[in-house]
Amino acid sequence: MARKRKPRNLRRRNAITGYLFIAPFIVGFLLFLLKPMFESFRMSLSEVTIAAASQKGGKGFVMETITTWKESNYYQAFFFDPQYKTQLVDALKEMAIQVPAIIVFSFFIALLLNQEFKGRGFVRAVFFLPVILSSGVIVGLEYNNALMSSMKGAIEEAGSGMNITATLETVLRTTGLGGKLLDPVFKIIEAVYDVALASGIQIIIFISALQTVSPSMYEAAKIEGCTAWESFWKITFPLVSSMILVNLVYTTIDFLMRTDNQVMTTITHKVTPEMEYGLSAAMAWSYFAIVAVVLGVLAAIISKKVYYYE
Repeated sequence: MARKRKPRNLRRRNAITGYLFIAPFIVGFLLFLLKPMFESFRMSLSEVTIAAASQKGGKGFVMETITTWKESNYYQAFFFDPQYKTQLVDALKEMAIQVPAIIVFSFFIALLLNQEFKGRGFVRAVFFLPVILSSGVIVGLEYNNALMSSMKGAIEEAGSGMNITATLETVLRTTGLGGKLLDPVFKIIEAVYDVALASGIQIIIFISALQTVSPSMYEAAKIEGCTAWESFWKITFPLVSSMILVNLVYTTIDFLMRTDNQVMTTITHKVTPEMEYGLSAAMAWSYFAIVAVVLGVLAAIISKKVYYYE
């Protein structure tokens, strides 16, 4: 009887440990995010105006519920706003290209960084450096630093006369080999800088997954006569597949929620300076719903192929 209870007790302890790790987020969400989200949803269903609300001279929101669909903020966002739908479609198309590129790139770099070579720690730090810079530790370095701006301009001027990607694209299109099927490839090559900047967290996650694979598996496979290619597809890839799902979810959210995303820029612009709070809230909630649906579909498809090693 005691032996049968051990796995159940272990799963229970692991579950408790997991809840303890996410407890700060749950508490913070309930205290600081739940009410603003509720008010934002109310705004999306109402016509919002700003008026004097108290004798202290403060200003408050006046929300009048909209009763008809054609007058609602959601209808205005999708059928009257000239940019919102187009930006949504463009963001999803860009996501379909960028997210797989980031996953493949980070997985490939993680495989390289998992090997034994001199200076491995320094190279890992270099790939993780963009995450530190974009987190706000060095504020304004990427946009306001004159040195980096001048370096970027010099690189662009130096590369303008020998753009390998443009030359290759011209040759392929001239010979008839290039077409619409190669357009995503050219877009990925042109955006390789952005792909590398967005791959820091994913590389760390993949490295941690690769380090959990027991070396004895590779030794046994080598004794049985497996090649490195066969070991990759039979051992490495299945055992790391669960982290592919994690990185897919993280990368999708990170890409669609970036501040330089056109949809996010439009939502922010509706608040300031246009002060259309109801329309902005409707756009935000509809965008949230679309992102949730995309994540649900991707997770449902990928999770069927994930292998969990116990």
